[in-house]
Amino acid sequence: VAERLAVLNFNCPVVMVAGTNGKGSNVALTAAILTAAGYRVGTYTSPHLIRYQERIQIAGQCISDQDLCRAFLEIEKNRLDISLTYFEFGTLAAFCYFKQAALDAIILEIGLGGRLDAVNCVDADLAIISMIDLDHMDWLGDTREKIGFEKAGIMRPNRPCVCGDFAPPQSILNTAQSLASPLYRQGIEFDYKMQTQSWTWTSQQLSLRDLPLPNIDLQNAATVLQAIELLGDHFIITPLAIQEGLRRVFIPGRFHIIEKNARRIIIDVAHNPAGGECLSKRLANTPCLGNTYAVAGMLADKDIINTLRPLRHHVDHWTVCDLIEPRGAKAEKLKQALLDLEVTQTILEFSSPEIAFQHAYRKLQKNDRLLVFGSFHTAAAIYRCLDN
Repeated sequence: VAERLAVLNFNCPVVMVAGTNGKGSNVALTAAILTAAGYRVGTYTSPHLIRYQERIQIAGQCISDQDLCRAFLEIEKNRLDISLTYFEFGTLAAFCYFKQAALDAIILEIGLGGRLDAVNCVDADLAIISMIDLDHMDWLGDTREKIGFEKAGIMRPNRPCVCGDFAPPQSILNTAQSLASPLYRQGIEFDYKMQTQSWTWTSQQLSLRDLPLPNIDLQNAATVLQAIELLGDHFIITPLAIQEGLRRVFIPGRFHIIEKNARRIIIDVAHNPAGGECLSKRLANTPCLGNTYAVAGMLADKDIINTLRPLRHHVDHWTVCDLIEPRGAKAEKLKQALLDLEVTQTILEFSSPEIAFQHAYRKLQKNDRLLVFGSFHTAAAIYRCLDN
């Protein structure tokens, strides 16, 4: 269908992002820096939080209902007797929209894995693999090596790949070698160091000092800066544009701090062990003078106990909830996981994220904070709750 639509090639560089965690942050910061440098960027991401249109954006603006329906109609005309999944329809719609737009760069986020993902029908000029951990094991395999092999499927012969994992699986190294794809590895070809109010990034070619701390994890930010250096063959990107992009970057649900009525709410979509570790690290770097309340809602097929494990020492009051989704876990399952982790605090159970949030929010005192995490579904429910 993509061939019939003539959407497999674009007149601008394409960056493709895969990985277990950090994909959205990599897309957001790459787009923010290129935008700050004066370029017009299209982004395709998933899943969305509130509206489907969030997935397809140009220059930070979501696709309109009319343009989305126009793209779907074009796909419907061209698919003939070929059946398409929900995700395949959406991916082709993004490609159709980008094809008719005047863009300087396109950044595509892989939906699941990489090698067999619909997004990967396009050839990337630059591949980014953020971090590799155990998730979606029914589809991608039950080891980091197997999962790494699937993610490495976005590489193309003789085209560079940036890997943000400090210890990438051998399968990624092997794929890069077999494709003669130049591989840039975190901690080897590039690295970063955090200071109190700033950070430093170094590569084989460059050193950037006194960088502003962004609202995303520095491991992801460092990965993006290596990608930006490589994109220097296509764009003029000044250190000032890099600094501006770091200041501007924002992505909902990634340690998003909201101050409301003198109370602090943190919303994070962490939903697997690697996400839990990252969230734990960011909580440790953001001390709280009061108590930390948590609202957790997760999908049943996630590694619940190992996602909760690194967070158990950061939370003073636990609130768990049912997720009313086909794959949603019951609050009882999360409570049992916390008990298995020997959590001694009281654990309250609720039938939805909204009710759990309202209960916990009413308990907040001065200097307390409320952490919401566990799933995109949980985060979306709380964003809707706050909007209301």
